[in-house]
Formats: sequence, C-alpha cells, structure tokens
Amino acid sequence: MSERFNIHSQLEHLQMKYIGTGHPDITRYEWVVNHHRDSAASYIGHPHMLLMFGIAENESIGRVRYRLLQQMVAPCGKAPKEDDEEEEDDE
Repeated sequence: MSERFNIHSQLEHLQMKYIGTGHPDITRYEWVVNHHRDSAASYIGHPHMLLMFGIAENESIGRVRYRLLQQMVAPCGKAPKEDDEEEEDDE
C-alpha cells in the first residue's frame, strides 16, 4: 500500500514541477500543444536535427529554425471552444 502511495506522490510532484507532464484535468488539445512545442524546442536545441531537416527539405538551417520558432506560437491552430463555455451560452 505504501508503494502505491509513493508512486502517486512522485507523479503529483512531477506534474507540479514540469508543465508538459500534464495533470488529470488536461484537455487533449493542451496535451498535443505541449507535445508539439516540446518537440520543436528539442529540434531547435540540437543542431544536428536542424541540419537533418534542412537537408531533407533543401532549406538552410536558419530557415528551418525560423519555421520551427513560428510553429511554436500556435502549433495546432486555434484552441477549440470548451464544452463548459457552450453550455453557459445556451442558458
């Protein structure tokens, strides 16, 4: 029983410490946005990944970096309307 409690407390600690690990109430859209931003940040942080993308797309490393930075602003488009807001508007 104590092992199960320990795992739960460790998971809660990670979720509070790191934004990208999510929480029980995270929406699918928020999770995907975090995933895309984390991936783009990792690609930008590793020059060899930028070089590989640049070669594959026949673009310069600077253009690939710029495109990834622009995608981090809204990686999945506009956020969908939440169900709670729609229910309040109907009433």
